[in-house]
Amino acid sequence: MGPAGRGWGRQGLCLLKRRLLLWKLVAVVFAALLFCEFLIYYFVIFRCGWPEVAAPARGGEQVPVLRAMVLADTHLLGELQGHWLDKLRREWQMERAFQTALWVLQPEVIFILGDVFDEGKWSSPQAWADDVGRFQKIFRHPAHVQLKVVAGNHDIGFHYWMSSYTVKRFEKAFSSERLFSWKGVNFVMVNSVAMEGDGCNICAAAEAELLEISHRLNCSQEVRDSGSCGAGQWLPPSAPILLQHYPLYRASDANCSGPDAAPPGERSIPFKERYDVLSREASQKLLWWFRPRLVLSGHTHSACEVLHGARTPELSVPSFSWRNRNNPSFIMASLTSRDYALSKCFLPQEDTVLATYCGVAGLLAVLVLAHSERLALPFLSSWMVLRTHRAR
Repeated sequence: MGPAGRGWGRQGLCLLKRRLLLWKLVAVVFAALLFCEFLIYYFVIFRCGWPEVAAPARGGEQVPVLRAMVLADTHLLGELQGHWLDKLRREWQMERAFQTALWVLQPEVIFILGDVFDEGKWSSPQAWADDVGRFQKIFRHPAHVQLKVVAGNHDIGFHYWMSSYTVKRFEKAFSSERLFSWKGVNFVMVNSVAMEGDGCNICAAAEAELLEISHRLNCSQEVRDSGSCGAGQWLPPSAPILLQHYPLYRASDANCSGPDAAPPGERSIPFKERYDVLSREASQKLLWWFRPRLVLSGHTHSACEVLHGARTPELSVPSFSWRNRNNPSFIMASLTSRDYALSKCFLPQEDTVLATYCGVAGLLAVLVLAHSERLALPFLSSWMVLRTHRAR
């Protein structure tokens, strides 16, 4: 073979090596994207499982167990705040996490404890419609799965920003249902923003509705022939579970602990009534009216377990959005008419995803440098120096 042939042979070999390198780079990038944006959610959520709850047979039949998934503070960004890339990234993360959990865990009912949106309190009608459409895409679910949403301050506004228009707009999109019963379990969904206690029209109507629900629940636990309750649809004779955005009153998160609690430096900061938590008066009203066996709340973006009095536990559910915390999670609840069991399912940590991408970037750099033989040259030079030194 002549010099020209050898030249073309070397050129072809170089071209083949470049194509091989390109395929390697594409394969590594594709594998990283597949893992970080899809498979990681399955690997993490597959480790979660429904907690066991005692469900003794009653009248020869097994007591039904209701499987509920509870999340809070998704804060879908609107048109005014937040960068478009941040919005795209956070919504993709929540969609993949939610859809994976739905497929893997197959809950029967899902509750979102308010602050679904970040700008609902001031968004225009068109912006609101766009936000609702994005919510329905991200949190789409089969027809046999119930999805219940509680209002938060970012959805309808804080008390002094809240209006009949924003409340009705929210209720039109997500239903105005306050009482929900399934498999013998009663849920009361409280508009906690309206529990201001100042007698405003919205607040007065909300309290009157809750009082009526309280009466129905109390009647359900009395003798059926009692004349004090009159005729009507009877509810299951079970103490309710309260679902709300604002937590019941507590001084701070000082007694909260766990990997998803507030940072240590923030736990002792006093909470402001009617802003961070409900007022003492509103909290006592709800506890007195309903005597709930469990309270689930959101708003703080961090986890906390509190015992009110001697019998009523409350669990603050952390934010579901990576924009608010590095380790989002949701609650898995196994419920019967008499008992319940809770467990927490953590989502992939953002630090893990970022570290994976950094590792992949380093691997890509190594591949490129190795191809250009820049890595081999220092070792070759060192070997030659060492060989020369030994020869002397």
